[in-house]
Amino acid sequence: MAQPNHAPDSSAPLHGTIMLRPRTVRWSAYAIAVLVMGAAIVMAVLIPGFTLGNRLGFPLFGLLIVVFCHMEASVRAEARPDVLIVRNLVRTHELQWAQVIGVSFPAGDPWAHLDLSDGRTLSVMALQRTDGARGLAQARTLAQLIRERGEAHHGE
Repeated sequence: MAQPNHAPDSSAPLHGTIMLRPRTVRWSAYAIAVLVMGAAIVMAVLIPGFTLGNRLGFPLFGLLIVVFCHMEASVRAEARPDVLIVRNLVRTHELQWAQVIGVSFPAGDPWAHLDLSDGRTLSVMALQRTDGARGLAQARTLAQLIRERGEAHHGE
């Protein structure tokens, strides 16, 4: 699976499945997960006077934080030849290419948005402003895929 790090040549068609993922959020989420879990274990072991329930509670709370961080780090947009799968924090959306009209990266918003044929918008947490030029390049890649695989391309 290709993972573009820069804007592709807009004249070259993109083939196969293309995975778009954030970089900064992934790194920081897993770093936070390790720190929180480590701190929870250290506190459970080293703080005197805790009952067994307290000692188990800290790592369980740490585990909840780890699960949340993993959910944050696993956001992605998977552009398959036939469908676009958008995995956000909690929900996964499977869209036919004909449903996707365009992609935008509104100023001030933390991630990109898809414009859908029914008038709704869908956030794409995989395309993050915190990734700077890389995030914008991935948005351009998705825009190119929409042109190539979407309804507008098939209607020509």
